[in-house]
Amino acid sequence: MGASLRNSDDASDDAPMNEINVTPLVDVMLVLLIVFMVAAPMMTAGVPVDLPKTQAKPLNDQKPPLAVSVNAAGQYYIGTEEVPLELLLSTLQNHAENELDRRIHVRADKDLPYRAVLEVMGQISSAGFTKVALVTEAPGGPGVRSASVNSAPGDSGTAAPAVSPATAPPAPAATAPAQ
Repeated sequence: MGASLRNSDDASDDAPMNEINVTPLVDVMLVLLIVFMVAAPMMTAGVPVDLPKTQAKPLNDQKPPLAVSVNAAGQYYIGTEEVPLELLLSTLQNHAENELDRRIHVRADKDLPYRAVLEVMGQISSAGFTKVALVTEAPGGPGVRSASVNSAPGDSGTAAPAVSPATAPPAPAATAPAQ
């Protein structure tokens, strides 16, 4: 990396050096790195503002997700209420009137043909919902649930949180038990 060691008896002492000495470059880069590491936290600080005090409680905008379930027999549920497929779209549109940004968790039996799941997701999309998650069983077995997200364009793309048994919507009565 540095200058090469040459014999002083060599007749070519006046020849140009074939290698570039990068030691000063590394020194400068390390100094710049330290300067940016120190300056970066200062750049993220906003305008200093003294906010007024309040007695109000923080808003809890997180509504529980709406569960749309399909059991092994092909029966459709919104929450725990059974809904015929013909009325699924209109029922979802009624829910969408004032809470279009609400999250939807689709719960489908593992033995159900995938076209039934796609039909439900199509109905949800037609109703105007964009935050749709598929609820699956984690490898740990029953009781541990997770959700994967099907994000719409323009959505933040953040993954839906894992659905714990305490927050998971109750399973419809006719759902087959998980194995």
